[in-house]
Amino acid sequence: MATQLQPPHPELVPQEQEELPDLHSEDLHDADHDSAAAIEPAAPLSLLGAVKRYRKVLFAAALIVVLVVGTAGWMYLSSYESTDDAQVDGHLNPISARISGTILRVNPDVEDSHFVQAGTVLAEIDPADFQAERDRAQAEYDRLQAGSVAAEKDIAVTSSGSTGRLDLAHAAVSEAEDSVASEQASLQAAEARLAGAEANFKRAEGDRRRYEKLLAKHEISQSEYDRVATEASTDREAVTAARAETVAAQRRIAQAQSRLTERKADLLSAGSAPQQIASSRAKAVAAVSEAARARAQLTTAQLNLGYTKIIAPVSGIIGRKTVEAGQRVQPGQQLLTIIPVDDIWITANFKETQLQKMKPGESVTFRADASGRDYRGHIDSLGGATGSRFSLLPPENASGNYVKVVQRVPVRIVLEPGENDDHRLRPGMSVEAKVRLR
Repeated sequence: MATQLQPPHPELVPQEQEELPDLHSEDLHDADHDSAAAIEPAAPLSLLGAVKRYRKVLFAAALIVVLVVGTAGWMYLSSYESTDDAQVDGHLNPISARISGTILRVNPDVEDSHFVQAGTVLAEIDPADFQAERDRAQAEYDRLQAGSVAAEKDIAVTSSGSTGRLDLAHAAVSEAEDSVASEQASLQAAEARLAGAEANFKRAEGDRRRYEKLLAKHEISQSEYDRVATEASTDREAVTAARAETVAAQRRIAQAQSRLTERKADLLSAGSAPQQIASSRAKAVAAVSEAARARAQLTTAQLNLGYTKIIAPVSGIIGRKTVEAGQRVQPGQQLLTIIPVDDIWITANFKETQLQKMKPGESVTFRADASGRDYRGHIDSLGGATGSRFSLLPPENASGNYVKVVQRVPVRIVLEPGENDDHRLRPGMSVEAKVRLR
């Protein structure tokens, strides 16, 4: 009977296996008999289920791995911003002439792509004309400087001389006034003596005439008359002398008044001493000003003579050299360019959408296309405007149809110390920059 039973449906086999523990003990014999008939077709079905379960586990594990890797990759990519629109930047120092002249000599070491140290004489302009101009300016300055020194000394001389003359003029006027007063007193005394002498002479002359009449009458002796006549003669001479003294006193008064007039004139002349001192000071100031102007011209001549030597202001690589011996140059004419290789930085043009978390100080790694080497640096600053704003024709979005374009902002990246010791980086080289966002 058991061989005639149909094999159970594959979907019912697991259910029958799960219900085996629930069978009553009296049916165990029949179940063993039936299971023996079903062992042969159930074995492949159990292996198929295990494979299916294994596939599910593998799928779940693969899904978990994908999620973990994807999350880690997303976190890694979101912590970096990179761009290949970046290049090395640096200073390009144009070297030009400051004076006009003929190039006398060019340093033989000055050639394109050669390195020069700061302070190196690159070329020399013929200095003959500038030396002559310097000598002329020096002579002119020496002359005017001596004149200014003399003018300053004249101030003291004029000041002391004018003050002395003024004091002397005052003293002379006082002396002349005193002399006039003295002569006037002398005149008064002479006039008084003349009046006394005339009175004495008048009295003596009267006595003589009276005695003369008495002598004619022989009332007096001749000796008495002679005595009176002598007194009258003496008084006459005294009157003459007094008159002469009076006249002399009047003349002395006239002379004293004349001297007084002269002294007053001298006083008026000496009274202009302040004006003379002021004039001397003005002349000294003008002389000093002229000397200062000559000094400035001398300084200019010395500077122009120094400009005949064209000196490298910085150390770097020479480029675009156009200067040659015998060439006539003009002020401002560019002769060559010096590129300092120690002072360089990176300009990376990031999209504006990449700047959300970017800020100064964040570390940067960039690879140079020329060397294939990686360098380290950090963000120094973000640009003040987008690159399009500095273009020749900046966009004007207020006119015409507007099409939004993602703009790029220049980001300045400086190298860490010692990263460019080999000086392999040069301005203009392309790099790929990657910024680590914090």
